[in-house]
Amino acid sequence: MLIRFSVENCFSFLERATFSMIPGLGRLKKEHINARKHGVSTLKTAIAFGANASGKSNLVKAIALGRQMILLGSLNGPKVTFSPYRLSKDASNRNTRLEYEIQAGRKNYAYGFVFNEERIVEEWLYELTNKDEKMLFERFDTNTYNIAPLLNKNTKAEHKQFLQFVAKATPENQLLLREMIVRRVKENVEDIKDILSVYNWFEQSLKVLLPNEKYKDGISTELVTNEQLHVIFEQLLDYFGTGIDGIELQEVDIKSLNVPQPLLEQIQNDVSSMRNARVILQTPDNTFFFSKEKGVLQIQKFMTKHKIRGSEDYEFFDTKDESDGTNKIIDFVPVIIDLLRGNNVFVIDEMERSLHPNLIYDIFDIYLRSVKDVQSQLIVTTHESSLLTQKLVRKDEVWFITKDKNGTQLHSLEEYNVRFDKEIRKDYLLGRYKAIPRLGDRDEALACIKLNMK
Repeated sequence: MLIRFSVENCFSFLERATFSMIPGLGRLKKEHINARKHGVSTLKTAIAFGANASGKSNLVKAIALGRQMILLGSLNGPKVTFSPYRLSKDASNRNTRLEYEIQAGRKNYAYGFVFNEERIVEEWLYELTNKDEKMLFERFDTNTYNIAPLLNKNTKAEHKQFLQFVAKATPENQLLLREMIVRRVKENVEDIKDILSVYNWFEQSLKVLLPNEKYKDGISTELVTNEQLHVIFEQLLDYFGTGIDGIELQEVDIKSLNVPQPLLEQIQNDVSSMRNARVILQTPDNTFFFSKEKGVLQIQKFMTKHKIRGSEDYEFFDTKDESDGTNKIIDFVPVIIDLLRGNNVFVIDEMERSLHPNLIYDIFDIYLRSVKDVQSQLIVTTHESSLLTQKLVRKDEVWFITKDKNGTQLHSLEEYNVRFDKEIRKDYLLGRYKAIPRLGDRDEALACIKLNMK
């Protein structure tokens, strides 16, 4: 689970801002709190509101940037992906700082790094206990390291030497956490369990979805073999009023695919070599599943079923034939199911796109009613003010995002003296919490339009 995330000098954030999933003092809706781990509890959801251009998306992008650097490394050649605050002369000469406090495996950790366009300046990993912090490794300004705790966990001289070699050989533009995985340290030493736990959290638990992205790693890959998931998928589509009577994966011939040949060849190679037995390809019109059965490539297309009136037969639709809203729901069903499975942290930007307000409310309601005994988190940014009700969420689950001359700022509803029974939507729209558009002089705007439209 995510405990806290802090960001500094990145995108629209200039000064350090911290987003926290630690519960406040409120006693209501205790079922919205994940089980305590080493003295730390976390909330199951958070909803961030803010005006356009306030920095809501940049909070999500900052979380995603750190994940990208850990899992994929530098994608900018010898340079580091560096996006400092652009509206200050000094910001380009300052470093960016990202830090994640997380619950991974059975422990709590603080992992973070400081960087600029040229190199990683600092990097650290600490285990957080009830009483103190235990340093696991630190990286300092001249690309030197303190990895003594890791060395102490490995008794053999050759294992210690290998760890020291990997640290010393880590490029200036790459993270040591990533290098430990890329260089297959696990296979060559006795114990790097903490490194693996943290890396696996970023790879397997943290999922970040930007507005135009689909959740490609969802349970859709199991629809063929898992009948229970198939039934749940169809039940949720029916509940959300899509008019869909069922789903089906239909086999198609590779020759019928309108997909560039190099991409097809890459997918075939992935199916043959990947640990996963199935690869998903999503085009603007369709979703395809590639797998290999007994050495033969199989391709299946995701189809929706609609019953023909006055008949027992069905009409099959491609996803392109469904509305934007229906396709959005189809994308969200795997998210809901994976949240209910547990040990997943979803961070979703602009969740409300193409969805009716009642549907968004129901998605949250179903999630929060179903995860009392499940460890999961759903964190979203949105404009949808219908979610701003204490009938649905706790005060500490509501965040407001604003921007001033010092960049984007974060503050929680928990900071305000709001009664537990007060409806907060009206006050939000009236500007009490600041996170609404600040409009200019309407008469001046209208006069300018009238003058220049002649």
